[in-house]
Amino acid sequence: MRKNRIAWRGPLGKGAILCGAIFLFLGLWNSAAWPQAAPQDPAIERGHKQFQQSCGFCHGPDATGARGPDLVRSPLVAHDVKGDKIGEVIRLGRPDKGMPPMPLTDPQVLDIAAYLHARADEALRSARVPSEYPVEKLLTGDPEAGKTYFNGTGGCKSCHSPTGDLAAIAAKYSPIDLEARMLYPRGKRTIAIVTLPSGEQIKGPMVHADDFVIALRDDSGWYRSFSRDRVKVELQDPLAAHRELLDKLTQADVHNVFAYLESLK
Repeated sequence: MRKNRIAWRGPLGKGAILCGAIFLFLGLWNSAAWPQAAPQDPAIERGHKQFQQSCGFCHGPDATGARGPDLVRSPLVAHDVKGDKIGEVIRLGRPDKGMPPMPLTDPQVLDIAAYLHARADEALRSARVPSEYPVEKLLTGDPEAGKTYFNGTGGCKSCHSPTGDLAAIAAKYSPIDLEARMLYPRGKRTIAIVTLPSGEQIKGPMVHADDFVIALRDDSGWYRSFSRDRVKVELQDPLAAHRELLDKLTQADVHNVFAYLESLK
């Protein structure tokens, strides 16, 4: 017996590019926070057509840039969740850069976001970066300054410890992988807590969310979906602090914190 099945739609699913090597990993936290859609997902197909019609004349038919910038490796696309950042730019435009606002509907925005995330994921998968990327090309920061930031302004010590979860972290990952994981951590999924009208609560990893539906897997492993207008929803994002920090990190902070983590062997 199967419970509450609905059709999947995703991904729609977050700063500046802080280090030259890291742009190849821009999809990582979005992949963790938002399930990837299959290439045949109808939302991606619709989004591709809508993008070509509304955006392709500036950003190219494949989103790699023309008169406008490349969106495949755009930080805005990488940090977007459910079209929140993409939608804002589409609706408001960027008049100072010659981009007019687009009167698109919410479903059209979500489809375009799905297409752009699929393109970014495709670029990520096609990238080839040697795992033994020379550490001297990355190790340009001050480890002591990184330690100070870690224990102070960055607030990292509230969740991490150099003698706990980060013990010997530099020995576990190659330099480029360590820096990517530092900026775009993965593996922790958003937890959804759904409260039914009866007061019953159902909790589990979120597998889908949009303006109309929230879906999760409950303790028994069942896929459960609910209309958002009929339930109360609370989302617990274990990576929220990392996403907030991305917009605050300077390039010096990135290099310094990485130098500090690379010293933990």
